[in-house]
Amino acid sequence: MLIDSHCHLEYKGLVEDQQGVLARAREAGVGAFLNISTKQSEWEQVVGTAIRELDVFASVGIHPHEADQHSDLGRGALLAATENPRVIGIGESGLDYYYEHSDRETQKRLFRMHIDVARETGLPLIIHTRDAENDTYQILEEEMGKGAFPALIHCFTASDDFGAKVLDLGLTISLSGIVTFKNAKTLQATAAKIPGDRLMVETDSPFLAPVPHRGKPCEPAYVADTARYVAGLRGVEVERLADQTSANFMSLFTKAML
Repeated sequence: MLIDSHCHLEYKGLVEDQQGVLARAREAGVGAFLNISTKQSEWEQVVGTAIRELDVFASVGIHPHEADQHSDLGRGALLAATENPRVIGIGESGLDYYYEHSDRETQKRLFRMHIDVARETGLPLIIHTRDAENDTYQILEEEMGKGAFPALIHCFTASDDFGAKVLDLGLTISLSGIVTFKNAKTLQATAAKIPGDRLMVETDSPFLAPVPHRGKPCEPAYVADTARYVAGLRGVEVERLADQTSANFMSLFTKAML
């Protein structure tokens, strides 16, 4: 069984045919999905899908792109949203300095607030980081010093050094279809040596369709292509990689029940 550890089932490109999207993924061997939210207005819809589809789980959080629009969001609202039994993770949250859609200090403050809620609830934090390695690591290191919390770096594309440092902090790394791209040689080298018990796979659909689906809207079914490619990089059978990454998901997201 495969698990798509990060998808956006409510986004344009998937939501118009959500039932078909899920059916195709199940046919491809995907046994569970983590449906990710990026802003508060999505929370109800994301959770609603998880209530309706028993193999779909939900996260609640604020993407760094949306930080300015949620600058007054209190931790109480996020904490209350985590009480739903179908909510198994917090995020995605983090830092994105590539697009600069939100003020950096606001991003940092909300990131720390998400960490605080992850620490209190024990729910894993799903981290987005782009062009912000130093600040992301600094915040993670400081916050881990205040008390441990479970977390993973989703859609990992950072440096090998950053990967080693977050692994030392106890985090998990999730790989998307980017690892299959021809120009992703450095990422491919990193993917080959991530400890087996710290590895997951995802689609980040409807974005980042892996080879051989480049140019198409990505679907959760395509996590099978990413898993096959990563298995090849690591020199293992895809069935073994699927079992291991799924076990890692269930071990990290302990609230998930299949």
